[in-house]
Amino acid sequence: MARSRPRNLYRRSDRKGSASRDSPGRPPACRGPHPPDQPSADHALDEFTVLSRTLFDTPDEGEILRLAMDHIAAAGPYSAEAGYLAADGYLVPSPGNRQNHALTVDRRVRELAGQDGPVTVPGRSWGQALGLRGLERLHGYLVVTSPSRPSEAERSLLATLVRHTAAALSVAFAHRRRREEAVELHRLREERAALQRQLIAVVAELAYGRAVHALMADVAASGGGEEAVTRALHGLTGLPALVEDRFGRLRSWAGPSRPDPYPEPNPVRQDELLHAVARQPGPARIKDRLITLIRPHGEILGMLALVDPQGEADRHTMLALEQAATSLALELAHLRNLAEVELRLHRELADDLLAGTDDESAYARSEAVGHDLHRSHYIVVVQWSDRAVDDSFAQTVGRAASAVGMRSLLTRRSGHVVLVADDRPHARALYEALALETGTPAGTIGVSAPCDSPDDIPQRFQEAQRALEVRRHSRERYGMTFFDELGLYRILGPGNDYGELEAFVHEWLGQLIDYDALHNSVMTETLARYFDCGGNYDETAASLAIHRSTLRYRLQRIRDISGNDLANVEDRLNLQVATRVWKIVLGGLG
Repeated sequence: MARSRPRNLYRRSDRKGSASRDSPGRPPACRGPHPPDQPSADHALDEFTVLSRTLFDTPDEGEILRLAMDHIAAAGPYSAEAGYLAADGYLVPSPGNRQNHALTVDRRVRELAGQDGPVTVPGRSWGQALGLRGLERLHGYLVVTSPSRPSEAERSLLATLVRHTAAALSVAFAHRRRREEAVELHRLREERAALQRQLIAVVAELAYGRAVHALMADVAASGGGEEAVTRALHGLTGLPALVEDRFGRLRSWAGPSRPDPYPEPNPVRQDELLHAVARQPGPARIKDRLITLIRPHGEILGMLALVDPQGEADRHTMLALEQAATSLALELAHLRNLAEVELRLHRELADDLLAGTDDESAYARSEAVGHDLHRSHYIVVVQWSDRAVDDSFAQTVGRAASAVGMRSLLTRRSGHVVLVADDRPHARALYEALALETGTPAGTIGVSAPCDSPDDIPQRFQEAQRALEVRRHSRERYGMTFFDELGLYRILGPGNDYGELEAFVHEWLGQLIDYDALHNSVMTETLARYFDCGGNYDETAASLAIHRSTLRYRLQRIRDISGNDLANVEDRLNLQVATRVWKIVLGGLG
């Protein structure tokens, strides 16, 4: 097992001079040759024995090497030039090495590459680098010199000291390795315990995820739809759960604190919200809500949210929210597919009814799509000034009709969205709902008289168109108009003999129309506007953006040109009808 290289393998005493040379219980230091009063051989043997015991009692490898160097003279006329300890492939010099020839000695020791060999030191006739070897490894080196060649006995004592030092280093190394292994074993045990805890958490997470997935699958299979999924999510998390459509309208809510009434969505803010959530890889926190989008195949169908004002949601809450969103995505995609098929069938039936079809086929097909044609129906045509009559607008009309409780078949015909409704619409409900949906009141709705059989529908469709056109050309062009409330205007529209109507207009307005064409004037339009304003001078002048005296002059010119008296009831009625026909049927053309 690899170990980091030690910074210092040697302990140093705070005492000046040789560390622990005169420490109690340790042999005296004897660096250099024996003095003339060298102790006896028995005393030297006792000293060597004490040194050996001390070496083996010392747990630190650096201290062992220093003791051996300090007491090398116990073996003969020796001096310790240098000592080295092996650590992770390096030879680390001892702090007690002599500095006079350190570079030369270092280079020579490294050249030996683990072998014993001679070392040359100036002033010393004999020098040797002796490896301190254990059973498995080289522990270091002792570099020993002598002023003369040692005797056989002295060399034997030196070899014994080297072996004892190497053995003591082996023991110290083994102890250190056991300590390190104990530390490593403790670390491994801690790591294993952490991994076991992590594994248990992962297993628990997977089990929770499988349980939530199974629950949501069961809820979806039960046919409870959005309400069931929302209730299940609230039950799992304890937080209020809700589903909104992509426009911000509430579809379902489970749990306490439901706003009443629910806030009306702001289209601009809703788009910003959807974009903010879409940029997040998972559920996004927007104020007090955790929100995830419901978007099968990338198309946003709505959003699922948890109300979490205290920030209590944890990873299990997030997992439950994501699983619920997945279940809802499948549910809403399925409902959308069914709705698209139903809408297509409804449109096909509505188109055929408007064009004319036999009753038997109409009744059979209406039953197939769940619509009761046996009730009295009304044809409703819708046109909005700033909206193209496309699928998007048709869907908007369908939502508004559903919101006000209208059951109908819907299609697009002749530049209008057309509803075949099974009851008379409320006088303003559909118009107001559409104004809210579109964000503008600039729209017109025409409603037919009731029809009691499918055969009547094509004619009623023309009536609804006529009611819409009358409304569009009136003073208040925006709103809803019913055909059966048009009175005289019921004859002014599609379905009447065009030539006859044109002749009627020419009879009563021909001279004015010709005058306007010749003089590039607006006498005919002035007369029509006068009737639209109920004969009120001020309103008529304001609508034409002219002065009251100018209006009076024009009306007098109209009397002179046409030869008709506006004060005469009969003339006035015919002129008013003629201006209506001129505007509605002929489009204001001469």
